[in-house]
Amino acid sequence: MKIATFNANGIRAAAKKGFWQWVLDNDIDILAIQETKIQENQINFAEYEKIGYHNYWDFAEKKGYSGVATFSKLKPVLVENGMGMDIYDREGRVLRTDFENFTLINVYIPSGTSGEHRHEFKMQFLSDFENYINTLKQAVENIIVVGDYNIVHKEIDIHNPERKDNPSGYRPDERAWLDRWFHSGFYDAFRLKYPDKQQFSWWSYRAGSRPRNKGWRIDYISVSEHLKNKVKDVIHYKDPVFSDHCPVVMEIDL
Repeated sequence: MKIATFNANGIRAAAKKGFWQWVLDNDIDILAIQETKIQENQINFAEYEKIGYHNYWDFAEKKGYSGVATFSKLKPVLVENGMGMDIYDREGRVLRTDFENFTLINVYIPSGTSGEHRHEFKMQFLSDFENYINTLKQAVENIIVVGDYNIVHKEIDIHNPERKDNPSGYRPDERAWLDRWFHSGFYDAFRLKYPDKQQFSWWSYRAGSRPRNKGWRIDYISVSEHLKNKVKDVIHYKDPVFSDHCPVVMEIDL
């Protein structure tokens, strides 16, 4: 099975660049998209069904902002929007889809780039999201958490680890949270297969960052304990370019 995660930075913009043909060409079974930046009345749901995907959406109240969507060839047995906390759910950040033998969580973690108040919001989100997942763990054994985490984990995951300005996404408290996350029963699927490989998933639009590969790895696929030995491969598709992020695809025996 191929499970992909991708921050589209606008699903319509990515579509115009040929993204859906890429999805079909790569035979993606389940696709989690973040930053859909679209409202319900702007979607033709039948278009996605026509190409073989059940589709589920969690919209932000604010137009042109945030939002997540999950597309699947398999029909889920359960779909649940949000974490049950309006302060986050109004931003369209979490979408749960349960399948026969695993649960997929599609998450778009806040970025914290627009000021200290949003950094505090991000850290509170991380705490509450962790509690949400811990509750889920009590009911579900096999969990996959995919999405834009907006956090660099290790120095190898950023092109300039020596920087001292503590930008959002590379602050010590965020990285400490992600370190705890990967010691709490979740495993970084990419690092399971490539412990020492430098690979990025996001490049700034500024100053030709992508051609020079000056990027960050902030898009992750986390798998729970009983799934870690089922991961076959994880690939970052840097080209073709559909947004400032790239699709990350995990092949897993499920």
